[in-house]
Amino acid sequence: MKVLVVGGGGREHALCWKIRQSPLCTDLVCAPGNPGIEKVARLAPVAAEDVEGLVRLAVAERIDLVVVGPEKPLSLGLADALEKAGIACFGPSREAAQMESSKAFAKGVMERAGIPTAAFGVFEDPAEAKAFSRSHGGKVAVKADGLAAGKGVVVTDTVADAEAAIDEMLVGKAFGAAGARVVIEEKLEGEEASLIALVDGERFVMLAPAQDHKRVGEGDTGPNTGGMGAYSPTPAVSAADLRTIAERVLAPAVAQLKAEGKPFRGALYAGLMMTKDGPKVIEFNARLGDPETQPILARLDSDLLPALAAAARGDLRGVELRFSEKPALTVVMAAAGYPASVRTGDRIEGLDEVHEDEDLVVFHAGTARKDGAVVTSGGRVLGVTARGATLEEARARAYAACEKIHFAGAHYRRDIAYRAFARVATESQ
Repeated sequence: MKVLVVGGGGREHALCWKIRQSPLCTDLVCAPGNPGIEKVARLAPVAAEDVEGLVRLAVAERIDLVVVGPEKPLSLGLADALEKAGIACFGPSREAAQMESSKAFAKGVMERAGIPTAAFGVFEDPAEAKAFSRSHGGKVAVKADGLAAGKGVVVTDTVADAEAAIDEMLVGKAFGAAGARVVIEEKLEGEEASLIALVDGERFVMLAPAQDHKRVGEGDTGPNTGGMGAYSPTPAVSAADLRTIAERVLAPAVAQLKAEGKPFRGALYAGLMMTKDGPKVIEFNARLGDPETQPILARLDSDLLPALAAAARGDLRGVELRFSEKPALTVVMAAAGYPASVRTGDRIEGLDEVHEDEDLVVFHAGTARKDGAVVTSGGRVLGVTARGATLEEARARAYAACEKIHFAGAHYRRDIAYRAFARVATESQ
């Protein structure tokens, strides 16, 4: 198969790294890619949001399967355009991708399907939004309805903070059109987890569970980011929880979308809160998570490519995925200023000192080439990913690699998987 991966971040590097290992992959192209991806794929200078350009590229290259990484091209209808051109695509249609591009749409699907989630309201009027937040004592999550690069969510504990977040989005237009409408939810209590499934329109195959770290600071402090690290598996999700998620979250969501004439093909990501009453959905995404994809694929022992092709084809029957018992952990090294105003163009040193193998790989997320050197080009720069016989070993291996890599203003959390270690410590007492 000739495969085209769309995107240029850490998730796409992980996808290319794994797809290249498949004996079915005869040629691999990535658009636009990055300096890390060019080690395993040919790069094409076509932007991830250039739908027409990507279709032309896929036709010219005689691509058999397009794997879409980011959410934006899906919301722009890339899968629909590829289908018209007769090219298989792993990624949902524009209508089905509303599971991520519109939080109001997703909450409506959850409500109609009876999926456990937080109580919510959808608002365009600031006064009505504030009244709802006051009714919950300010303990709410204020979310921009549209796509905001993972940053359009503010979780608050006071009425004053909730009203400030509402004003920022609806009055100050902090997220532009994406925040012209907001979804406000009751704040759920518990531990967060991520569960991603490959979906063919009516069936699904679950990937291993993972846990992301959204806040920029250690101990989950500071503003939200696109994700500062992740690990898999997570003790927050038991085998019983997995069965509940399959039966009460994924199956009803897939069935509801099909029933509404918007069958979902691609990766359906469920962001979950593991509450005392069981798993509840915080959000759905219409693609693989970033950075969760990195540790999940590091643990995947099966060939990924046939599963992606089967989902795109609409027939996952017989597909099974095997995951290593070895845990995996990803540490995101971020650029100066992230997640606020980011400085780019800083030279990255030490990449050659990290000896990559099957248990250690540095996924490039926000990098570029300048004057022959690899430099920072985005907020999240690298995803240093390691496997180990234990989670502790994986963590030590990842952080040892991080210490060899240097660029001006580099910062990263030093407590990835801290909840898992805290849980072990508590259970051992």
